[in-house]
This record gives sequence, C-alpha cells and structure tokens, in this order.
Amino acid sequence: MTVLLVTGTSTDVGKTVVTAALAATYRASGISVAVCKPAQTGVLPGEPGDVAEIARLTGVGDLHEYARYPDPLAPNVAARRSGLPELVLDDVVASIHSIDADVVLVEGAGGLLVRFGDFTLVDLAQRLDAPVLLVCSAGLGTLNHSELTTSALAVAGVHCAGLVIGSWPAEPDLAARTNVDELPAVTGVPLLGRVPEGAGAWTRADFTTAAGSWFEASLPGAAPGTRPPTTKLGR
Repeated sequence: MTVLLVTGTSTDVGKTVVTAALAATYRASGISVAVCKPAQTGVLPGEPGDVAEIARLTGVGDLHEYARYPDPLAPNVAARRSGLPELVLDDVVASIHSIDADVVLVEGAGGLLVRFGDFTLVDLAQRLDAPVLLVCSAGLGTLNHSELTTSALAVAGVHCAGLVIGSWPAEPDLAARTNVDELPAVTGVPLLGRVPEGAGAWTRADFTTAAGSWFEASLPGAAPGTRPPTTKLGR
C-alpha cells in the first residue's frame, strides 16, 4: 500500500479537487484507491463534505472520514468549541493502516501545520513514513508560500513528492506563467501538474476523462515506467 498525503500552502487552494484528480488518475490506471479525510470542518452531520465531493467527481467509493466539526476552523479549535473529542494521532495512523487499497490518499485540512489535535500533517507523515504532495496557487505570493511549506517538510525529514497548481487560470497572467518555472526552481521540488480552474464543477465523465492529462510526471505508487499523458494546458 502506498500512502500519499495531500496538503496545501493554505486553505482554498484546491486540495479536494486535486485529491479527486489524483484518485481518478490512479483508478484509470487500474490501481485501487481509497480517500481519507481525517477531519472535516465547517460541515454539519448529514451534509456532504469533501469526501462526498470526491465521490461525486470520481465515483471512488472507498472513503474514510474520522471526525466532523461544525465550525469552519482548524480541527483542534473546532473540536474544542463543539465539545467533541480531538483526533488522536495513534488512532488515525491505525485507521489508515487498516485501509485495503493500493493507494490511500489522505487529504489534510488547511495548510501543512494546521492542528488536528495535538498533531499536524507533518507528524502524520512521519508516523506513516509517507510523502506529501503540496497543492499551491498559481499567482503572486505562491513562491513564498510554497517555499515556506517545502522548507518545513525538509526540516522535518518528510519527502515532498511534488507540487500541483490547484487552479490553473484559463488566461494565466504574467506571474502565473513565470511561476511554472519558478516554483520548482525555488522549492527544489518538481511541478507535477496543473488542474484547470473550475474543474470541480465538471461532470464526473468530463472530470475523469481529463484528470490524467493534468499531471506531467509519474505519481507515487504508479507502476514503474508509466505516466499520465503530458498536459495540454498553456503556459
């Protein structure tokens, strides 16, 4: 089993849509995939959360959510406000290890150092000995945010598998166009792909057909020597 953790430079950079695109790409290659969202915040019981959105876009049914808190806050803060228990690192690690799939995608909450309880995604990656994929934005400010995040991973001894731009504009400005080259240059981490803006609103058929074309290199856990088609997105 390969575990890949998905984090972002901040909130609202496209982690859920990127996670869905990864799931669709693995699945299209004949790789069994499961998706785990340890903590969902800002969603009431019975309401669809991020894993439901991934299911809608991809048809993946092996979905796992361990805690849900109503306030749209960091999971540990949301837990305290709601009077619900915080997640425990040992429990989350054991639950992920129990999943039966070739690839398990674990979507974080907010940015890298957001706390689930007394732990962050860095602690989870260390315990799972798993790489982290970083979702970043396309435009101005992303170089600083991305380098800060990849530097924190490097200090912790956690491998960053690559960067993915979570919302690539239909008409990229100068900053976005130059950042395609600058992001890997300043972080030392490859840019694996770019997901087009608005892809989260696509139908499942359109999303799953196109998803593999958004990645430019082999993904962790893919069969050796295989890679999705080269992206056709403009620079």
